[in-house]
Amino acid sequence: MTLDYEPPELIKHRLSYSGRKFGFDVNTLRLPNGAVGDWECIRHPGGALAVPVTPDGKLVLVRQYRFAAAGRLLEFPAGTIEEHEDPQATIQREIEEETGYRAHRWRKLGQFFLAPGYSDEVISAFLAQELELLETPGVMDEDEDIERVLMTPMELEDAIHDGEPVDAKSITSYFLARPYL
Repeated sequence: MTLDYEPPELIKHRLSYSGRKFGFDVNTLRLPNGAVGDWECIRHPGGALAVPVTPDGKLVLVRQYRFAAAGRLLEFPAGTIEEHEDPQATIQREIEEETGYRAHRWRKLGQFFLAPGYSDEVISAFLAQELELLETPGVMDEDEDIERVLMTPMELEDAIHDGEPVDAKSITSYFLARPYL
């Protein structure tokens, strides 16, 4: 995703870290208005997410352990886009690995920045319909702790309102998908 704007002037690149899934930069910049400051940014290749809906109208979510949140969050299946991979190919793979379902109808819901105050990560969201439960689900990544959860849209909204931990990308994608449910 690109935005039209006058880019800031890079004065100094101070720190860079490259990890398994993302990188981190610290840069001193001069903004077009003349302000100078330091900006930290998590560099991420982007992610893809599906809002899977069973033929009887249930949403397929996962409850997944997240280290940074120190607990399990309710989420729609999602994954990091591999280098040179199309976002839809990413989520087609991830939905099978994380939920054991395959979708036969896809609708792109849109793209959005996850946390633009400190990250360049963009999420591509899709609606996944005409689900088929696979006899042999895909193999989950060995560093994942995931439980499949089926809910009606009302049960999900109740969970969100009742304070169950649900991640922002799932809440956003649910509301993008709601007109089609």
